[in-house]
Amino acid sequence: MFSPLPTDAVTHGIQLAVAPVFLLTAVSGMIGAVAGRLARIIDRARLVEDRAQTSVDEELLERARTELSELRNRGRLANGCIALLTLCAFLIGLTIIVLFLGETTAFEASRLAVGGFLGGVVSFLLALLCFMAETIIATRLLNFQLPQRS
Repeated sequence: MFSPLPTDAVTHGIQLAVAPVFLLTAVSGMIGAVAGRLARIIDRARLVEDRAQTSVDEELLERARTELSELRNRGRLANGCIALLTLCAFLIGLTIIVLFLGETTAFEASRLAVGGFLGGVVSFLLALLCFMAETIIATRLLNFQLPQRS
């Protein structure tokens, strides 16, 4: 038969589970930012491809190949970043469930909660590294100098 849970255990379980939720807020903001950057990368790649397909100028085609290569790298980094952020959110969500269950039932949760939380933090840090690498590649394009016209 169903036995009611003690109110103080449920309250404490909710308090424990709320702390990792703040990390989920940061993760969702990062996913939004990176998804926006990925959309801009895709739009730019389509524009460069369209221009290259209608051009016969070898210099323009070579610049297009170079830019498309960098855009491809940026896209891969953005995709990796989103994958790591999604993994982070999953692990933090799992941590929240495990903490709540550990507080409200006889389930032994400490090792699983610690592992899930640390895994989430590590994946968040790796996502930040991907984000930083993508922005470095993006700003490297700004260092190109236009040829001087005589």
